[in-house]
Amino acid sequence: MEPAEKDLYCVVILSLMLIGGIQKTTLVDYPGKVAATIFTIGCNFRCSFCHNPEIVKGIAKVIPEKEIWDFLESRRNLIDAVCLTGGEPTLQSDIFSFIKKIKALGYAVKLDTNGLKPEVLAKLLNADLLDYVAMDIKAPWDKYHLVVARKVDVEKIKESVGILKNSNIPYEFRSTILPALHTPEDIVAMARQIKGAPKYFLQHFRPALSLVNESFLDKKPFTRKELIDIVQEFKEWFEVCRIR
Repeated sequence: MEPAEKDLYCVVILSLMLIGGIQKTTLVDYPGKVAATIFTIGCNFRCSFCHNPEIVKGIAKVIPEKEIWDFLESRRNLIDAVCLTGGEPTLQSDIFSFIKKIKALGYAVKLDTNGLKPEVLAKLLNADLLDYVAMDIKAPWDKYHLVVARKVDVEKIKESVGILKNSNIPYEFRSTILPALHTPEDIVAMARQIKGAPKYFLQHFRPALSLVNESFLDKKPFTRKELIDIVQEFKEWFEVCRIR
């Protein structure tokens, strides 16, 4: 292969979506719709409690895109929507054309994001490529780096919050919480950061067989009663505020 051909080949490969998993049917990931969930490889955070270590660390086996398109073609009359999650989908260089193709098949699209790429979120919304967004709020702004285990520009997270609040599509904020990382005061502070949003969900940390940080395998979650008591302090700030 000539050098120029090698360069072209590399560009083509790098432009493809890196997909490491697919859940073919879900009734819970997209509110009110039967959906499939696609997991993209790679993340700019390293949250200790994350259940997708191979996806996050970029070592998951890549699923050929053809398999994804063949599957979506075959399910056009059986599912309503596609959820893009990760990892962090906004890191994918081909995300715009990928979602356009999903929309062309007639599916609604939900994006799960950590909000660190507000410019990508804004472009997707401006192009009418998203029908629902779920954005994670990881910590109080001054403690974000401790929870995501990376240096982070929280101004970008704040920008994404503002973009969603000024958008015209359904969206939610959500936080996975556990005593090892969050105090009750932290949780109230997190809610205050997004006060006035339509939906905020607190998600129980659930120990799993495989986590990004294996030292968290034996960490304990909050009890439901503890979370109910905490939520009382801010539930009136949102139209919907629930524990998952």
